[in-house]
Amino acid sequence: MFAVLANREFRALWFTEAVSVAGDQLTRVALAILVFTRTGSALWSAGIYALTFLPALAGGLGLSHFADRYRRRTLMVVCAAAQAVLVGLMAIPNMPLWVLFILVIGVPLIQAPAVAAQNATTREIFEEDNLYFRSQELRGVTTNTMLLLGLGGGGLLVAWIGTSWALAIDAATFALAALVVRRWVGNRPPAGSKKDHWLSGARFVFGDRRLRILITLSWLVGLAVIPEGLAAPLAAEIGAPDRAVGLLLAADPLGFIIGTFLISRFVPVSARPRVIGVLATASVAVLTLFVLHPNLIFALLLLFLAGGVGAYQITVMSLFNTIVPNEIRGGAFGAARTGLRVAQGLGVALGGAVAQLIGSSANTIALAGALGVVIAIPATIAWSRAQKAVEAESPAAPKPRTGVPAPQTT
Repeated sequence: MFAVLANREFRALWFTEAVSVAGDQLTRVALAILVFTRTGSALWSAGIYALTFLPALAGGLGLSHFADRYRRRTLMVVCAAAQAVLVGLMAIPNMPLWVLFILVIGVPLIQAPAVAAQNATTREIFEEDNLYFRSQELRGVTTNTMLLLGLGGGGLLVAWIGTSWALAIDAATFALAALVVRRWVGNRPPAGSKKDHWLSGARFVFGDRRLRILITLSWLVGLAVIPEGLAAPLAAEIGAPDRAVGLLLAADPLGFIIGTFLISRFVPVSARPRVIGVLATASVAVLTLFVLHPNLIFALLLLFLAGGVGAYQITVMSLFNTIVPNEIRGGAFGAARTGLRVAQGLGVALGGAVAQLIGSSANTIALAGALGVVIAIPATIAWSRAQKAVEAESPAAPKPRTGVPAPQTT
């Protein structure tokens, strides 16, 4: 998959995303430590951490449309520069907490249209499907590797250099991203029009049958993420030490990295659309085995396997971007990403509530897996039928290399 790095534009986008993700992990840890140190409140500490995610919901749905209305390179540069300023202000010692909270809300809000622009630009860079799919796989491996490094070393690094320096490093990553994108990414004209409706991308997504099925398969992550939210009580329930919580959290992303590599290496791009349903079902079916109340080793293996087959998510979003027209791709991606974040948040919250109600984290994870299977199997059947139906409607037309026919709105 490293063949895609031969492309200068993608190399610039890949590098900036990697350093930004690493910097973001430092910021989340630094803010949580900073607020807890100054307030002594676990609630405030958790709240500032949550605020690094929540504004992306509004930004994803409301601001991603900018990626279609304006030049995408310009949007990425402006957003990165603005984030550098906001995070740089956070690094100022003794910043009032109310100002800190406002800044924390602003950073992910600004990031939403930039992510949509980056996602759409990557599809523009690689017109050939094989290279595009591999570029997305490399992004998935890189992002999850950065998350793992942040999970394992973020706290130690912040403790060593201090919160202000950690925030300053993140600000520097955004400034670097702005410079790299400005220098090496092409300045293409806007893909859409300023006259387009603000939610035209979202309307297209929910008006196309295949896109609805794809986001259903993607949003299964809302159930697959429940073990992450229950890592601490699960460790206690299975008799594992406190230090095992980090291992439980790391098992899924590690499996995702390995699974992505295996899919990229052994599953041809043309075959990917035919296997995503099976992999999606397997990603949640594995969780049902938690009903056996596994020990630590077995639990780690199950989470690793769930993450491995969960790598189908990259193929789902690659197919999604292939079907959506370029002129509304930013807004459409924003709608899908917003739903993904909502699914994750609700999944963790409901998982915690159910675990509290029934008194077992393991059984809660198993129930989440069972519910996921109930959703995944009909979605898989529907995807297969939708593909065949569209192919039957245009038998004379050549099939795209991905096996995804031209978009048909229903």
